[in-house]
Amino acid sequence: MRPNILLIMVDDLGKEWISCYGADDIETPNIDALAAGGMRFENAYSMPQCTPTRATLLTGQYPWRTGWVNHWDVPRWGVGYFDWKLRQNITFARLVKKAGYATAVVGKWQINDFRVAPDALQKHGFDDWCMWTGGEGGNPPSGKRYWDPYIHTSDGSRTYEGKFGPDLYTDHLIRFMGEHRDQPMMLYYPMALTHGPLVHTPAEPDVTEPLDKHKAMVRYTDHLVGRIVGALDELRIRDRTIVIFTTDNGSGGRITGHIGGRAIPGGKAKKTENGVCAPFVVNCPGLTPKGVVTDALTDFTDFLPTFCELAGAEVPGDLEIDGVSIAPLLLGNAKDSPRDWILGMGHGAALLDEKGVRGKADYTARVIRDKRFKVWVNEQRQIDQLYDLEADPFEESNLIDSTKPEYLAALKKFQAVVDSMPEKDARPHYEPRAPNPWDQKPGETKADRKAAKVN
Repeated sequence: MRPNILLIMVDDLGKEWISCYGADDIETPNIDALAAGGMRFENAYSMPQCTPTRATLLTGQYPWRTGWVNHWDVPRWGVGYFDWKLRQNITFARLVKKAGYATAVVGKWQINDFRVAPDALQKHGFDDWCMWTGGEGGNPPSGKRYWDPYIHTSDGSRTYEGKFGPDLYTDHLIRFMGEHRDQPMMLYYPMALTHGPLVHTPAEPDVTEPLDKHKAMVRYTDHLVGRIVGALDELRIRDRTIVIFTTDNGSGGRITGHIGGRAIPGGKAKKTENGVCAPFVVNCPGLTPKGVVTDALTDFTDFLPTFCELAGAEVPGDLEIDGVSIAPLLLGNAKDSPRDWILGMGHGAALLDEKGVRGKADYTARVIRDKRFKVWVNEQRQIDQLYDLEADPFEESNLIDSTKPEYLAALKKFQAVVDSMPEKDARPHYEPRAPNPWDQKPGETKADRKAAKVN
């Protein structure tokens, strides 16, 4: 039988909070066990913010192609929209479903508004779902993802009083696994944890300090990973379920962890390595090599082609995909990925005006790296920073003015990558619709919205 695929993606958590990556301040035994019994990647890139990452992994396309170059909180602000009617928004769920997989998603979505389209997840290829709505503009109860969560299922959206959201998402996933254990499954769990607001958990109800709450949330994340793996064991499907554990970007900016005694500040919305180089663990006792630490390059565009190869699903020939499959590496049939470089981008571009045109920026700054070197590319498509990550993993010494041949060769290589991309980023693709009362107005800033709320 073809393997089950389970992608668990934590919200806002860097390597400095995963003990198998050397975190000093916490223990994550269940995640560590997945790494010890499988593969731990050192060089896996997400995007630096939430929704650019989500659109990238679903479509296999970089933000410069999809238009998700910034964080657009769709149910709260409008602006962007992940429109299933358009070719470029085909998801891995739709493709593997065509190949006979049962598909489910639980956790956090945030790139559609379920008031506009209650069946959006079905349209995107999922048979079942249990999702926090993402905080709907004009609907205060919907802001809760943890205690008393506001959750969307096939029965609609409502508050679950007295419940802890992450438990409900996990319960729903485990039920689905049990109901479909005899057929191949594609399971996507974009967790609500560990994104703010910082809260106590059922396991640690008495924590009060912000840092203690964060640690409790990380430990509960690890606990839920253990619950899911335990359920796979009980269902006797673990040895044919490929589990991938990762995160959508670095930790929140106010949270500082430590690795090897060095302080690692939260990297969310940053293109430094603590913002885009994500924890990435792959485990399947029956299929994936054990005890491997790899420097293979991969980024989140690789999920779609990898899942399709694993599932025996066809990627339409006319679909533009930026990622490549790393399935041979995950199955032990290759020692490295086919990637020569990976890319992170998705923060800082201007929003859309009333005609759907961004006002300030047509090109979003990005970072590109290989196993040794990393460059920063500014809004003028110029490389203005070069780092040797082997010697300088914290990007403290800019080598852009060096004349050493190896540095000049790296710059030439990466400039060719930059030149291969369009001069202008795409805009978010969706069919125009009448504005909703909660949609962000053209040119409106976060400060404007706060002022309007106060007034």
